[in-house]
Amino acid sequence: MKENKVKEQSSIPTSKVQRAAKFISTGAKVGGNYVKHYAKKVVNPSMTKEELHNNNAEDIYNSLSQLKGSALKVAQMMSMDKNILPRAYQDKFTMAQYSAPPLSYPLVVKTFQKYFGKSPEQMFDTFTKSAVNAASIGQVHQATKDGKKLAVKIQYPGVADSVSSDLKLVRPFALRLLNMNERELDHYMEEVENKLLEETDYELEVLRSREISEACSHIENLNFPGYYEDMSSQRIITMDWIEGKHIKEWLDTNPSQEDKDRIGQALWNFYHHQVHNLMKVHADPHPGNFIIQSDGNLGIIDFGCVKVIPEDFYKGYFSLIKKDLLINEEELNEIFYSLEFISDKDTDVEKVYFISVFKEMISLLGKPFHVDSFDFADDDYFEQIFKLGDRISNDKMFKKSRQARGSRHGLYINRTYFGLYNLLNQLQANVKTTKPEWLESHKTENVES
Repeated sequence: MKENKVKEQSSIPTSKVQRAAKFISTGAKVGGNYVKHYAKKVVNPSMTKEELHNNNAEDIYNSLSQLKGSALKVAQMMSMDKNILPRAYQDKFTMAQYSAPPLSYPLVVKTFQKYFGKSPEQMFDTFTKSAVNAASIGQVHQATKDGKKLAVKIQYPGVADSVSSDLKLVRPFALRLLNMNERELDHYMEEVENKLLEETDYELEVLRSREISEACSHIENLNFPGYYEDMSSQRIITMDWIEGKHIKEWLDTNPSQEDKDRIGQALWNFYHHQVHNLMKVHADPHPGNFIIQSDGNLGIIDFGCVKVIPEDFYKGYFSLIKKDLLINEEELNEIFYSLEFISDKDTDVEKVYFISVFKEMISLLGKPFHVDSFDFADDDYFEQIFKLGDRISNDKMFKKSRQARGSRHGLYINRTYFGLYNLLNQLQANVKTTKPEWLESHKTENVES
């Protein structure tokens, strides 16, 4: 992997005042872009919003990438959900997965001195002064010790302390970009905040990484790095370096369909085992967290975001995915109540409407579970998902809704499956969609989509 040549940052705004000032100046730029857009539209009424979206995406990304942390992580999360943002935002925010501006070396040394009382040179035989990869919460350097090649992840200063205040500041951008009402956003923000706080706890990440790696070690074509607790701390993780290519780079080498199916199957099996057997899941399936090695194995390199799945949520959620939904209306309503799709505040009309919409949504997302194998190269399937998402986000009933729809636990489970499906679509993989026995239909078919 090449060293990162993006311009380095020598400091990060860490105080609430500094970070708020950055958000305010960005908001002013975005406001200015809207003024310019509408002034031009007076002269040219047929003008589209493409230039406005490009300018806003550029300004927002540049600011968030300098601030690092939660705000940039939210942008990264939004880029994974292809139908909630205009393409300009998706393209720009995707950069948060790979190429945020890295920190300069003196700041890296300062972090090592704080947690180990030593510089990187005193701890390792070699250590790259430039980051080889920089993302939203931390950056990675390559090191060697006793003949072993290592990846050393260092968290940006101030990230853990600014999670709550950053999310408050990013709220106006999220409301505008996500087309959500305030009740929905507030409902999910607590879940996002808790997950982001967990992601800044590198000791927890090492613990979970080891647990899940060991529990998934029997799965074919997967590889996990070893972790070194004596060279890790609250803000630094040292693990084995996994050599290989990210999915996009690997696809550029024109692998065979057989190879793409094998990697896709390994991904499906990895998520299947976690969700249905471990009841906790690597809930950050963006392409930057996976490496395809020269021996054809898939390396899993980041366990910062793990969602523990409550049993009652699991049972209700996956009951709805069954192909033969042999549940009587009373039981079905009970599940919809428990998953918070409907509530006693709803009128009868609202209940009927929201039940029908969520049944349609879950039936569509459950399609890969309804067959023995599924061809994720089927772009029509993804088009149906995006159209449904677009329809819902612009629906008056949703916009007028007096409450958020759906359990907060669904946020990261939906995100996990959307992310997994998108990865499998990128791979154009055809996979055997294994499922737990209790979820098997009476009769399954073997079809492509």
